[in-house]
Amino acid sequence: MSLRSPLSRRALVFAAAVALTTSGAVAHAAENPYERGPAPTTASIEATRGPFATSQATVSSLSVRGFGGGTIYYPTSTAEGTFGAVAVSPGYTASQSSLSWLGPRLASQGFVIFIIDTNSRYDQPASRGDQLLAALDYLTTSSSVRSRIDSSRLGVMGHSMGGGGALEATKDRPSLQASIPLTAWNTTKTWSTVQTPTLIVGAENDTVASVSSHSEPFYTSLPATLDKAYLELEGASHYAPNSSNTTIAKYSISWLKRFIDNDTRYEQFLCPAPRGTAISEYRDTCPHS
Repeated sequence: MSLRSPLSRRALVFAAAVALTTSGAVAHAAENPYERGPAPTTASIEATRGPFATSQATVSSLSVRGFGGGTIYYPTSTAEGTFGAVAVSPGYTASQSSLSWLGPRLASQGFVIFIIDTNSRYDQPASRGDQLLAALDYLTTSSSVRSRIDSSRLGVMGHSMGGGGALEATKDRPSLQASIPLTAWNTTKTWSTVQTPTLIVGAENDTVASVSSHSEPFYTSLPATLDKAYLELEGASHYAPNSSNTTIAKYSISWLKRFIDNDTRYEQFLCPAPRGTAISEYRDTCPHS
């Protein structure tokens, strides 16, 4: 995994470095103005709550267009600056409650997380992708937390058809900084035009979206030059993302931190390839895995 930074990100970092003074603390901030929170440890990314206190806001479906409302989870303090934001879609027939555990867990690590309801519980992946993008647009332009968000640092996640929707969203909006499809389902198997760093999470015993016909082909079809990874949950079913899961949380946090916050402190959890009893397989583009 080359862990590249987008050119625009580099330009912003350079501009910040020029503009700021050279005191120790400020110089460190100039290296990465998006860095949030203390230096990570295995314990800190496995914890059920991170260093940021959080709150939440309910968004009614009647107040938005393009998706079905949802719940925003966000850090209560902006003392360290604005945050990246992630929209999350549930799967087929499911509601936001199926992924609600992810909201405070990810937000407490320094992100604004919007777990949405879809227009219909039967919406297909392409529609869910459109709805994820509509939710991000709402977050950054109209929501009550828009002033807390850096609109240049956005990502998507989703489970099952919502994971398929995350792939659709990254295809349609290359400016996204990170994507995490969770036991994703989609009839489209080729994603060669995706430009967003993508972590595919599959489940070894998934009988709904088997890794052999979904997660593995998705990963393989992503460009070889892309920052990408494939993590397979050992002994897990299709519904593993629907309850609190430390492995999903740990590597989702690391991926979002690395690519939305450009925080290289989290590379240690992604490269070399992680090993553990909860992981049956891991592939990546790390140069020395």
